[in-house]
Amino acid sequence: MAGGIYLIQDDDRLVEMMEQPYDSEDQLQDLLVTYPNLIAGDQIDRATARRWLLISREAAPSDEETAVQWSLDHLFLDQNAVPTLVDVRRTPNAELRQKVLGQSIDYAANALVYWPVDSIIALFEANCRDRGRDPEQIFEEFLGANGNEERFWQKVKTNLQAGKVRLVFVADEISAEMRRVVEFLNEQMDPVEVLALEIKQYVSEDGLKTLVPRVIGQTAEAQQKKSSATRERRRWDESSFFAEIKARRGADEAQMAKAIYLWAKSQEPEVQIHWGTGDAYGGFAAQLPQKGRKPYQLFTVDIAGRMEISADNYGSQPPFNAEQNWLELRSKLSSIGLSLPIEPGERRSPSLALFTLQDESALQQVMQTFDWVIEKIKTL
Repeated sequence: MAGGIYLIQDDDRLVEMMEQPYDSEDQLQDLLVTYPNLIAGDQIDRATARRWLLISREAAPSDEETAVQWSLDHLFLDQNAVPTLVDVRRTPNAELRQKVLGQSIDYAANALVYWPVDSIIALFEANCRDRGRDPEQIFEEFLGANGNEERFWQKVKTNLQAGKVRLVFVADEISAEMRRVVEFLNEQMDPVEVLALEIKQYVSEDGLKTLVPRVIGQTAEAQQKKSSATRERRRWDESSFFAEIKARRGADEAQMAKAIYLWAKSQEPEVQIHWGTGDAYGGFAAQLPQKGRKPYQLFTVDIAGRMEISADNYGSQPPFNAEQNWLELRSKLSSIGLSLPIEPGERRSPSLALFTLQDESALQQVMQTFDWVIEKIKTL
């Protein structure tokens, strides 16, 4: 039997836990239904851990005319509406490995045909009924009280149309051969993400049990390809940004972001708006161009509902690199909730949550403060 791991109890007793195979594939499948976090979302995406919404166990194609006569073990969605197709096997041999890979790639290639969005919604609702849960309650727990269900399902459809899905092969042991195949596929298939997940079980003599998941297949080359593709695909603009911040943060915060954006637009051409890229940190920056110098970035507003400034950007160039002007800037920004460091040029990015600006006077004070900032810079 393979080696174990060791648990230190509160009484300083060392408990040895030995690796133990699962009784059956069903046992491992049941664990994934009960504990979806075993799919190691923090290892799949270390910047923003993936969370899982179970759509169905034993999800079969909805097209009755298809020749496919088998079903997928689990169908999940993550918080970005990416369909995640999970196949569970206990240590597959070479023949079974080839069959599993072929079937799963078939599903990935034909996911939109097998599972139109209406079919996925029906599977989700049926699964909720089987578990005695309210679909709306589960959805709210997954995306939060401000989650936009209609927009989320539309995003599922968009991902399916683009072929943006994730394949996860789960076993208690991933062989070296399986690992090489998964790494190769993950590097070559874009935008499909192909991963293996090894979940080892350890048990002590007195019945304690622990499960250790490990994601396999994320080579540096695969991660670079897919992160580059994501950046290229997701470039924000006015329409997409305000729709997304409303879906994520609610109508009130979206309205505050809109007011700040319209203030910046009213300052054109002196102030320029630049749109960023990225799923997690997208937003817009308000910049003041400077002849012969780098532009002043006044602030950024992102889809997480934050206004942020760069202390280094302000403190490293005139007029705020002068002590008296820096102190005056610190006082002005402190009054609206942006705390600059004592010394100019220190690398820090103070931020202000938009929900703190619900009072109209607070929002007006922010805009008046940056009016003052612009006038101060223009005196150079």
